Amino acid sequence: MKEVAVSVLLFAGLAFIVVAAIGIVRLPDFYMRLHANSKSATLGVIFVFLGVALHFERTESTMQALLVIVFFVITAPVASHRIGRAAWRTGVAFHPSTVDRSGIPASRSDPRDGA
Repeated sequence: MKEVAVSVLLFAGLAFIVVAAIGIVRLPDFYMRLHANSKSATLGVIFVFLGVALHFERTESTMQALLVIVFFVITAPVASHRIGRAAWRTGVAFHPSTVDRSGIPASRSDPRDGA
């Protein structure tokens, strides 16, 4: 029964990673690609490492896999946000169908950035 659960988790992780890869290839601009990659790949890695944690019965291996999951959950959203913000501030173009509702020119510095 454990093998079935591990297989389901690994295939779910693989499915999310494949969706992220398809999103990178198919989506029209940088920001949409970043969004697809950050959400889907993070979920894929979480499912894969949950499968790893379930497969290995040693406590050390399970704890290491859970620490990797915690690391991804904490760092992936922050890294995606900072990459997207840097792209927006340097003027990376949006796809024509994308609407920027902020009303702030990309070259203007934001006083909340501390820079």
